[in-house]
Amino acid sequence: MSHLIPAGPSQDAQATADRLGFGVPGYAHPLVAPTEWAELTRPGTPLHWAVLNVSRGPGTSRDPHCLTAASRLRATGVRVLGHLDLRCGTRPFGELISDANHFLDWYQVDGFCLDRCPVDRPGLPDVRRTVATLRALLGGAYLVLGQGIHPHEGYLELADQLVTFRGSWADYRWSQVAEWTAGYPPERFCHQVHGVPRRHLEEALRIARWQGAGTIYFTDRTAHPEGRTCADSPWKALPGYWDEIVSRLGPRVME
Repeated sequence: MSHLIPAGPSQDAQATADRLGFGVPGYAHPLVAPTEWAELTRPGTPLHWAVLNVSRGPGTSRDPHCLTAASRLRATGVRVLGHLDLRCGTRPFGELISDANHFLDWYQVDGFCLDRCPVDRPGLPDVRRTVATLRALLGGAYLVLGQGIHPHEGYLELADQLVTFRGSWADYRWSQVAEWTAGYPPERFCHQVHGVPRRHLEEALRIARWQGAGTIYFTDRTAHPEGRTCADSPWKALPGYWDEIVSRLGPRVME
């Protein structure tokens, strides 16, 4: 059984269920995954945001296929976030802002997902600088920090949402949440879990609710067997039970 914190007023299971929806880490290129991108525009899909990652960022020029996919999503009211890789704090500031400008100019994104974001206190000043610049570039930008683990609490002050779990089902079902998360509403946290078997889907959803996540992405696809390459491969295609998980969440999250 997972290690869970007691549900308080802000983490009541039913209240969280009413908010639970998808945060899509980023599908493969629209020419490779046309079905995936089309499914995201299905009416009633509880989609909070989707990441656009053209080529480990915005690419070298505007891609018309990615622009079309992003525009269709935005037309349905879904936030499209540009993928910015912070490389655990080693990415030059100028490169990050250049990529952000390209995402804005070429794809009119609504915000950014800052992947591989630092997690410790010393990393806060640089991330704060980056976040302040992104908000200056795009007023109202929606920002997600993609640490994949629980970072220092100070990072929550910088972003709209944190990805506080990204990993396998084997780890997720025994996971713990940081005590400080109990003081914040579910919409501030996202969990992304790969390798979730269909028979454990309800258990995984229950864990997300109990742990106070308002946004999730679960898939039965798994990481590369060798664990060396294609670490993002579980997220590039639809889970085998996409219709089922949409139907489980959709009736409760018609936003």
